[in-house]
Amino acid sequence: MPKPFAFLLIGLFFGVGFGFLLAATTGAELAGHDHAAPGAVHDHAAHDHSATGPDHGKLTDVTGPAPQISLALHPDGPQSRNLHIEITNFTFAPEAVNGPHVPGQGHAHIYLNGVKIARTYGPWFQLDALPSGRHDIRVTLNANDHSQLADHGTPIEATAELVIE
Repeated sequence: MPKPFAFLLIGLFFGVGFGFLLAATTGAELAGHDHAAPGAVHDHAAHDHSATGPDHGKLTDVTGPAPQISLALHPDGPQSRNLHIEITNFTFAPEAVNGPHVPGQGHAHIYLNGVKIARTYGPWFQLDALPSGRHDIRVTLNANDHSQLADHGTPIEATAELVIE
């Protein structure tokens, strides 16, 4: 086990323990709201309780030339890689995020082993401190409104497999 990782685990162990000890000695309590309390009014319509968030599950078919995407992984240390998202017919547009769909622009979502880990507004992203083993990487191209771009109903995405020794 690399020393920095061991030190991280030791720090987390003692930090969490100290936090619990401090909370117990000061009488701290976790506070929330009680949905069943008489007179409790809380409008859940204002929240997005879906697993994917706003429009993440929606497909938006592109008009014009469909973007093409491929992935390249470059070493950046023993457990890190730089992910290069190579695209054509697409422009990263961080200034337009959360706005309406504009053909040919948007951002990308990065998934590691099926879990979304980041949103990126450019072609490079660092995958840092990956544990040993096999990892599946998937990158989707998304519109400004976060819907996934598609070409005739087929999502525009690329995948790569990475093995960390």
